[in-house]
Amino acid sequence: MNELIIELEEIAPKDFFGDHNVNIELLKKYFPKLKIVARGNKIKAYGDEDLLEEFDKRMTLLTEHFAKYNRLDENAIERVLTSESSEDYATSEKSNEVIVHGVGGKIIKPQTANQRKLVESMRKHDMVFAIGPAGTGKTYTGVALAVKALKNKEVKRIILTRPAVEAGENLGFLPGDLKEKLDPYMQPLYDALRDMIPAEKLAQFLENGTIQIAPLAFMRGRTLDNAFVILDEGQNTTHNQMKMFLTRMGKNAKFLLTGDPGQVDLPRRTTSGLKEALLILRNVEGIGIVYLDETDVIRHKLVRKIIEAYKEIDSID
Repeated sequence: MNELIIELEEIAPKDFFGDHNVNIELLKKYFPKLKIVARGNKIKAYGDEDLLEEFDKRMTLLTEHFAKYNRLDENAIERVLTSESSEDYATSEKSNEVIVHGVGGKIIKPQTANQRKLVESMRKHDMVFAIGPAGTGKTYTGVALAVKALKNKEVKRIILTRPAVEAGENLGFLPGDLKEKLDPYMQPLYDALRDMIPAEKLAQFLENGTIQIAPLAFMRGRTLDNAFVILDEGQNTTHNQMKMFLTRMGKNAKFLLTGDPGQVDLPRRTTSGLKEALLILRNVEGIGIVYLDETDVIRHKLVRKIIEAYKEIDSID
């Protein structure tokens, strides 16, 4: 039986191995035909020569990833072990920087490769589509970028909007005036902002219009300039709504459109404006499109498994 010894240099074994050697256990799952033993600052692997060569190559990528980002978690390991090359998961140093320091000193930065690609795409383009399932950080990363642009005086206002599709609930039966009915629907946007801007300052911004949160219908007839504009849940726009929104773009504006084409709540036989726009605009220069997937889910680990399970059912349809 062949043996491979990898010695960790300038890397604390505990940080690389993870609590209770969780990272080593994950490696064993990906290389079940190898016997892998971690002791001290060395990792020993026993098995066929071809498998050991592949293991050595992946370990080199993992140690390079750790040296670059000073962390190693399940998402990073899975992406490194399943990627064809480092280009599939590596992005520029700038895209990995802290986006903003949130409330209580909370550090807000992209957590996954595709979130870093989203940050990079927003730097390069004035309009970006971020496509992916729930929990992949599309909206949260976008709001962080908007807050950063406002703090740096790159824009004068932030505009956050969603199409008011009722998603199985009837807004008309909810108590209160229009704002009270819509506020719960806009809650994910408020939640993200509360992580990044102190409550008193956020209330001031909302009152003076520096930050506006409104349903998509309120965008009609406006020219949105000097603004960072986010359209959330874009899959629930119609053809007319999407065309209306896209043509609101004014001077010195950044537009981010997020959505999950797999969660359309529109009436049957109504074409999703997001799906249509992705087809129509895919070759338009100056527009970026970033796809996120279940490997970017940063909620509870079960969320990723749920997305994968539903994907199998959806593929049958």
